[in-house]
Amino acid sequence: MEEKNRGNNAAETPPKENDFSVPNKRDYEEELLAIIQSDLPSEEIREKLTDYHDNDIASVFGELTQANRRKLYHILSDDEISDIFSYLDNVEDYIAELDAEKAADIIESMDADDAVDVLDELEDDTRNEIIDLMDDEAVEDIEMISSYGENTVGSRMTTNFISVPDNYSVKQAMKSVIDQAAENDNISTIYATDEQGAFRGAIDLRDLVIARSTQDLKEIITESYPYVYAAEDIADCIEKLKEYSEDSIPVLDNENRILGVITSADIVEAVDEEMGEDYAKLGGLTEEEDLSESTAKSVRKRLPWLIILLFLGLGVSTVVGLFDHVIDRLAYLVFFQSMILDMAGNVGTQSLAVTIRVLVDENLTTSKKLHLLWKEMRVGLVNGALLAVMALGFLGCYIHFFKAYAWGQAFLLSGCVGVSLIVAMVISSLVGTVIPMLFHKIHIDPAVASGPLITTINDLVAVVVYYGLAMIVLLSLIHISEPTRPEP
Repeated sequence: MEEKNRGNNAAETPPKENDFSVPNKRDYEEELLAIIQSDLPSEEIREKLTDYHDNDIASVFGELTQANRRKLYHILSDDEISDIFSYLDNVEDYIAELDAEKAADIIESMDADDAVDVLDELEDDTRNEIIDLMDDEAVEDIEMISSYGENTVGSRMTTNFISVPDNYSVKQAMKSVIDQAAENDNISTIYATDEQGAFRGAIDLRDLVIARSTQDLKEIITESYPYVYAAEDIADCIEKLKEYSEDSIPVLDNENRILGVITSADIVEAVDEEMGEDYAKLGGLTEEEDLSESTAKSVRKRLPWLIILLFLGLGVSTVVGLFDHVIDRLAYLVFFQSMILDMAGNVGTQSLAVTIRVLVDENLTTSKKLHLLWKEMRVGLVNGALLAVMALGFLGCYIHFFKAYAWGQAFLLSGCVGVSLIVAMVISSLVGTVIPMLFHKIHIDPAVASGPLITTINDLVAVVVYYGLAMIVLLSLIHISEPTRPEP
């Protein structure tokens, strides 16, 4: 019926030739609210909801009244509710609307990794009450996943997978897949195990379907299929998981037995969280923040780096104080200090971002790292030279026309600023590349070399370069002090 309606709409408003405008999309949220809030019979509501994705239904949960949600809990099965709950961010609020037995049935129907996430959000008493009502097999899976550290592959895996012995025939394997599919719906890839239960390889469902029923299963097993170990750090193998682009990848214990699988959805979530953590560190946060956090929690995340940067800033101020004799004789230099510092900090942060992205590649050789270092320094040099030429011209004219200084003295000052820009930007590119490389070498997350940290270090570099150059060239070599104004 839906396809028919779409066809009718298309017939009424045929697309124009070379019309690249995007048609208006259906408002699923509005449609769902109308269905759920209607007075239609329960069976008809349930039938209509099967046409929508679980994520779309989850998106309207917050707009429903508690009475509407209770109606859904009654209409939909535990499996259907569990699929919807897996897409909710604040699922604990909705679990609180259910009695303990209903909540246990729903969480029991979830994939084990989703069930772990939900239970972690509940109060201890509520969690223990629900776990006591769940069946032993579900609890065993939850306890296994919970036993792994937060940042390990094991904590991300699901036990929703299908495996068959490698000594089966195709006919036997197909029967086993059908039997297991009632409980496990990740069936696009089937995993083969030997007599000891060790992982032997994988079979694509399509290959199994088109194989001859009498054919030996070993003939269609891909034995070189990728896998990961449950105890591996997710950050260490995330790039490898992305490269394979498989629907799921088996997770093994130390005896190569399959414990679970990590799905493409899990990988996307892990990549998103890893990027969020790196972004937070680049911003000088200890952890990622979200809008629902309290002020106190946000302060705790931001304050540690701010304290460190406060003392680093005091260090920069102390270094500026060492050049007070230069400032006394050439006070006009102070006016351009912020420009030098800002440009050095910006360049260093850019190099840091590029370096962190490149360091994700675990196969990065020393020669490639040196190539990156040389490239970043070249980029800093070229950008610095271009900005130096602009500074020389514009600042020289500005000082002459607006501050009424002689041309020679004006261009000496603007030249000092220009050369300082070149040197500071080259060194800042070097610092922004070398520091994350050093952190990576000693197995510290290079994102810890956050933007504020690199900026502060480059402020120190820029101050030394700027005032040091002024002291050596303008004071020691040229012996100028306060620029002289031209005669009126």
